[in-house]
Amino acid sequence: MEMSALSTISQALLQALQILLVLVCAPLLTGWVRMVKARLLGRAAAPVFQPWRDILRLLRKEAIVAPSASKLFVMAPTVIFAASWLAAALVPTALAGQPLSPSADLIALLGLLGLARFVLVLAGLDVGTSFGGLGASREVFISSLAEPAMMLVVFTLAILAGSTDISTISIFMAGSGGMRLSLLFAFVAFLMVAVAENARVPVDNPATHLELTMVHEAMILEYSGRHLALIELAASLKLLLYVGLASCLFLPWGMAHPGSGGLALLGGFAAWAAKLALGGVALAVLETGRAKMRVFRVPEFLGGALLLAFIGLLLVGG
Repeated sequence: MEMSALSTISQALLQALQILLVLVCAPLLTGWVRMVKARLLGRAAAPVFQPWRDILRLLRKEAIVAPSASKLFVMAPTVIFAASWLAAALVPTALAGQPLSPSADLIALLGLLGLARFVLVLAGLDVGTSFGGLGASREVFISSLAEPAMMLVVFTLAILAGSTDISTISIFMAGSGGMRLSLLFAFVAFLMVAVAENARVPVDNPATHLELTMVHEAMILEYSGRHLALIELAASLKLLLYVGLASCLFLPWGMAHPGSGGLALLGGFAAWAAKLALGGVALAVLETGRAKMRVFRVPEFLGGALLLAFIGLLLVGG
């Protein structure tokens, strides 16, 4: 009985550690991507901790709210941050089968991300500026193409593993012995959707403020101070979430399973950190080697993701 109680306490502590770990590491991943991009472009790179410095600096500043803004505009950053943090915390890092695993369902995860996006779009429209409306319409346009492709990827994984639970899929993938052709199509489609959902090059450029190309940045131009800090932190959490999903769903090697010892758990954390670092390097290389595409080319890009996900679904169904 005492051993069972100790095991429950240790699992709860590991879950709490993961919740805090994703919050701490999310801005570090963003800083890592920026640092690698700067080095690839031959520029002096800011330290990897720079995003945290920017967030802490914004938290100390007063938030300026437009007179035309409603309470929705003020509440939106908190809702977006809470939904993004919860979604990122549900994705297993070093250990599968944690206490929150029954809630870590892929469809529920997409629902949390959809909630954050819906609130952000409403906040972009709330002030009534032309930039906010432009960014909100483009965000809805892109998400309407990305979400069907993502759902097909989820269906492909669910048919293979027999569940939409992230830990169950991860354990199945770790024991499957290799990448199948259907999973290869689904993986490529997932990466294309992840680029679009995180407003990264070639779909969007998070470093630009040109009115003709902005999507995500256009919706948050009116935010400042602590409100902007929460939105920036939520964006970093979303990036960490997708890199973590790619590692635990398609590349789960190195993750510890329920009942593993402390050495396996340490190895799981080391593998998770290595995958984040490699994912950041891959994203930096992609953004350095590609230019941002025109907005009207985005349907072709996401249509390709939808086609690849559908082919993967057909292959696993056959």
